[in-house]
Amino acid sequence: MMNIAIVGASGYVGGELLRLLLRHPHVRITAVTSEQSSGKPVRALFPNLVGPDLLYEALDPEEVAARADIIFLALPHTKAAGAAASFRKAGRKVIDLSADFRLKNSAAYEKWYGAVHPCPDLLKTAVYGLPESHREAIRSAQLVASPGCYPTAALLSLLPMAREGLLKDLVVIDAKSGISGAGRSPALPYHFPEANESIEAYQLGVHRHVPEIEQELGATISFTPHLVPMTRGILSTAYVRGSTTLTGDRLIDLYREFYKAEPFVRVLNAGQSPNPRNTRGSNFCEVSAFFDPRTGVTILSAALDNLVKGAAGQAIQAMNLMQGWPETSGLQDFGLYP
Repeated sequence: MMNIAIVGASGYVGGELLRLLLRHPHVRITAVTSEQSSGKPVRALFPNLVGPDLLYEALDPEEVAARADIIFLALPHTKAAGAAASFRKAGRKVIDLSADFRLKNSAAYEKWYGAVHPCPDLLKTAVYGLPESHREAIRSAQLVASPGCYPTAALLSLLPMAREGLLKDLVVIDAKSGISGAGRSPALPYHFPEANESIEAYQLGVHRHVPEIEQELGATISFTPHLVPMTRGILSTAYVRGSTTLTGDRLIDLYREFYKAEPFVRVLNAGQSPNPRNTRGSNFCEVSAFFDPRTGVTILSAALDNLVKGAAGQAIQAMNLMQGWPETSGLQDFGLYP
């Protein structure tokens, strides 16, 4: 049994880490931190959880490192890097769910996140934590940068095309996210009367996930995210021109071959469309591929739970790889339906 700490365990992603790790066969949670909820029991914030009587504590990296072998960081962007540096100095493995180590270029980080990177030397040691793309590197990593939820859906829908060199033109991505993707801190746009019966595009052309997706695809994208009135889930649809060498069954065959050994990616049959409803609460991602012969556009879609495959579940998947455990450990549950 490995000892695990969750730093920043009071948000929605922290809650999902708790839910999944409390049932994991190879770990025990020995520390959970929250600055605002220090001293409170976990169940005060997450009454759905049944397990050890864990209490939140303020973050003391030295104290937490003494009690945990692997650290999950569920802190806001720009706030996680310093903690990661402290834990790495103590020799602990770190899985960071913020964006602080996803971009390999510190100048790009400064441009898109509006802050100078506090630990640029660590960028070259971090491994981007998408198992379907970087599995072998994750196995030997000491610092994993777990991908964002939007990039995970977009990348899983497009990686087979990228590996075939079929993303030569601009890739247009239209993505929709449930409100939990905005986090637990209250804000007016996420207030029920504001978000219910509503759909809205936001951060047009300046969304922080753009450089992350472009870095991993090696392509230029136009990305439009939307907030939709559902609690969980992401649906990402990408449009690609100039890929007419793959049509119909050949296109689907490409996707099935690419993902045939992937435990958490389900390639749908022709005529089926991904739906985040089908992945809710699970670490699965549904993917579909369709070529429109009239327009010459290839349409690639993916659906997942933004808090699981898009965050906590994917981070645990990376931990399993880092530890040499079965990749599916603690993640075997199917989605909830209805």
